[in-house]
Amino acid sequence: MIESNALSGIIEGVIEDVSRRAVPISQLKEELTNAPVLRDAYSALSKKDMSLIAEIKRSSPSKGDLAEISDPISLAKSYQQGGADLISVLTEERRFKGSISDLVSIREAIDLPVLRKDFIVSEFQVFESRILGSDLMLLIVACLPKSQLIDYYQIATELGMNVLVETHTIDESEIALDIGAKIIGVNCRNLKNLEMDKSTFELILPRLPESVVKIAESGISSRSEVQRVAELGANAILVGETLVRSGNPIHTIKDLLNR
Repeated sequence: MIESNALSGIIEGVIEDVSRRAVPISQLKEELTNAPVLRDAYSALSKKDMSLIAEIKRSSPSKGDLAEISDPISLAKSYQQGGADLISVLTEERRFKGSISDLVSIREAIDLPVLRKDFIVSEFQVFESRILGSDLMLLIVACLPKSQLIDYYQIATELGMNVLVETHTIDESEIALDIGAKIIGVNCRNLKNLEMDKSTFELILPRLPESVVKIAESGISSRSEVQRVAELGANAILVGETLVRSGNPIHTIKDLLNR
């Protein structure tokens, strides 16, 4: 799939964890009848003003532990109160200390659309995301061959979910456009060596057509940085570390969005 690096290590762990809970797709299809009614993530991210995806994030491979977050529901409610447009919930357990239970409980407690932030590498996870109530599902171009990206994107769309297709290079952004992505994320953190390069925003965002919703991911911690990615064409930002470490996420969101 990809050479040995940080990303491949994460994927190996995800595959192992998924194998422990995987059930036949036929069983998942039966469970779809009880899946929650979806919320409109696309509209939440494509309004006139800058949108903000606020992330529940305990840890990361690059920074280690960020915040304990013993009460993720309370944090999510603070995000909503502060003016976030969508909540991102990490469900990858090993490196990010996320959990599926976080996603389920948060979605039940708030009114905003929810993004399942994970490394989707199997058809099982796509169906699982829908059953859990993921309004927006993440697909990372660097994680999958193009054929699988197409398959998973189509399945997710047929199931009613919006899909955030994450890119890190110009080539990846072209693949995202080729598969028909309507929401494209530009992540300035290299998932192979975990280094941050904010020039990635300048390189990719202006090249994306106005017809897609463009999300700037990683490394945004100030109002000036929000203004910069807006100038480059971003419709939304995804912020995690800055919010979980702020001590006052309501104020921080208002400050980032100048509200």
